[in-house]
Amino acid sequence: MASLKQLAALIDGEIVGDDSLEINRLAPIDGAGSGDITFIANPKYLPFLATTKASAILVDRPLDREDIAYLICKNPYLAFAKVLTHLNVRKPEPLGVLPGAHVAATAVLGKGITVYPGVTIGEHVEVGDGSILYPNVVVYDRVKIGSNCQIHAGTVIREECIVGDRVIVQPNAVIGSDGFGFAPDGEAYYKIPQVGIVVIEDDVEIGAGSCIDRAAMGVTRIGQGCKLDNMVQIAHNVTLGPHTVMASQSGIAGSAKIGRHCTFGGQSAITGHISVGDNVTLGGRGGIAGNMDGNQVVSGIPAIPHKEWLKSSMVFPKLPQMKKEIAALKRQLDALQAQVEKE
Repeated sequence: MASLKQLAALIDGEIVGDDSLEINRLAPIDGAGSGDITFIANPKYLPFLATTKASAILVDRPLDREDIAYLICKNPYLAFAKVLTHLNVRKPEPLGVLPGAHVAATAVLGKGITVYPGVTIGEHVEVGDGSILYPNVVVYDRVKIGSNCQIHAGTVIREECIVGDRVIVQPNAVIGSDGFGFAPDGEAYYKIPQVGIVVIEDDVEIGAGSCIDRAAMGVTRIGQGCKLDNMVQIAHNVTLGPHTVMASQSGIAGSAKIGRHCTFGGQSAITGHISVGDNVTLGGRGGIAGNMDGNQVVSGIPAIPHKEWLKSSMVFPKLPQMKKEIAALKRQLDALQAQVEKE
């Protein structure tokens, strides 16, 4: 619970209405009740304003109803995230190492941690203060995990990998699996040992079922603040620049270098051994097959500027008919040409 005044201080917002209102929780606009705060970040929810029972609303400007308080802010969606965290999210009390967990004698565990039953922590592992390892997490030898991390159930972190502070790893992710490296030997393939590591920098979130391969040599690096959705594949020796976002089922092939603050839509793909600049947005199911400069929005396979792709996509359905028309025109042209030659 918090007063509207306290929430305004949290988000640097301005109050229109009663600043002493006590707020219990943040709720959806069509399900909020008395004592709740809701939000409008998308105009399509404005029709619900007339019927919502919320006591206050997060918005970017005062609206028509006068019997409700407004918490005004420049970015309601960001404010929503902060208020939701403040009101609705409670960090569990630390429980220590619970029975059923296996922790190597040489492991170093920080203060205020929780290690659930079924967790295996290998030799010379370091876990920072306040981190939580949920059931059946497996941490191989010599791994370093920072402070205030949440490593969810079934995650595997392989040997010598490094995880920064405030990292969230969703269930069944794998960090440090072998990279896909094989040397052709006639019809067979000889496995190339993957002796590098993965470094996950601070404030990264890794989605459920995602895999980040260890480097063949050196480092596969996920930069500070990156957010990876479920089932994302990062191959060996990739560098993912800070604050890059990847939607589900996207993949980056080996040794690609991605700039900062890029956005990759669902099922998109980046080929290996290329460089992508900063602030590139790639549409869903798009593919980047060569080096790409920064500060652009692209779509398609191979990726082209998004506006050009939109124009092209309007033409694609018409191609069969256009082919018929061109063939008919060609026949007419051939007939005219034959007639001219006779004359």
